Amino acid sequence: MADESGQEKTEDPTPKRLREAREKGDVPRSRELGAAVLLLAAAASALLFGETAARLMADMMVGNFRLERDALFDPAMMFAHLGRSLFDALLGMTGFFLLVLLAAVIGPIALGGWNFSGQALQPKGSRINPLSGLKRMFSLKALVELVKALAKFLLVGAGAVLVLGLIQQQLLALGASDVLLAMRDAVHIVSWSFLVISATLILIAVIDVPFQLYDYSKKLKMTLQEVKDELKNTEGKPEVKGRIRQLQREIAQRQMMTRVPEADVVITNPTHYAVALKYDPESGRAPVVLAKGADFVALKIRELAIEHEVPLLSAPPLARALYRHTELEEEIPAGLFKAVAQVLAYVYQLREARRRAGDAQPLRDQDLDIPDDLRFDGEE
Repeated sequence: MADESGQEKTEDPTPKRLREAREKGDVPRSRELGAAVLLLAAAASALLFGETAARLMADMMVGNFRLERDALFDPAMMFAHLGRSLFDALLGMTGFFLLVLLAAVIGPIALGGWNFSGQALQPKGSRINPLSGLKRMFSLKALVELVKALAKFLLVGAGAVLVLGLIQQQLLALGASDVLLAMRDAVHIVSWSFLVISATLILIAVIDVPFQLYDYSKKLKMTLQEVKDELKNTEGKPEVKGRIRQLQREIAQRQMMTRVPEADVVITNPTHYAVALKYDPESGRAPVVLAKGADFVALKIRELAIEHEVPLLSAPPLARALYRHTELEEEIPAGLFKAVAQVLAYVYQLREARRRAGDAQPLRDQDLDIPDDLRFDGEE
């Protein structure tokens, strides 16, 4: 089967396609399964409650034929008697009705499950369109329905003939039996006959259920292009996702830049990388990365640091390691604690020396203790 684009529908329906179909009320259903369940439940009900119902009906009939003459001419007594008779009749049939009602609910939803769709209730012009009706009449599904109808007729007919042949003598014997005994036996015979004849529909249901599942899956099959389009619409087109990521990066950078003035020191490469750190001795936490960036972003971080008089320290190995192994608003790795502590100590010494108009001992890269596993040469 192919769609209008000429592509074959070879792909199984996606979960989204199945979900949309259910929302439209399109779920696999088997009328044969529902009919078989309903008839078998009715036959089982007749076997379970038929004898009790027959006895109550017999008692009701006997009571109705034994009415006194005065009751026949008293409307009030007749209405009261009618009410009692109806109550007895309903009482005798309650079990039968409840079991059949349960089967009538379970049977239709046994395949496809419970599903309520407001869209399925909306009127559709295609349902009254003569051309659409003709198309349905001469479709493969219509042919299958015709075959099923013929098969049901043959199976049920054959079952009925077989059952009648087997119970022929029992039916003839009912005429010579007592009325009450004949009623009980008749209910028993009819119930078993009904059950056997209804059981023939199981074969139709066993064939129809797989066909309905196959037909449903085939109807919802998709072309490869449809699957690709749905994936794009679900996850987003690559260009849209790229634009979203770009906007997210820009927003994150703007937020990051507002934190640079709060930093205690900005460690640079000196040109390619820049990492802004803040240390709060009272919190007991390790230094936190407020901002980091490479190339143009690193340049903006350095400009903001200079503008707000945040100390800049050129330590290329440490700057590269921090850039590679840290995340924004997170503490630095434990392996870099010592090196960063050396930098902060130097910054504090530098501030103290400036306050006293003196000079601080310069900090050399070789003095920084950076583990080998955290070193980063700037190339992936």
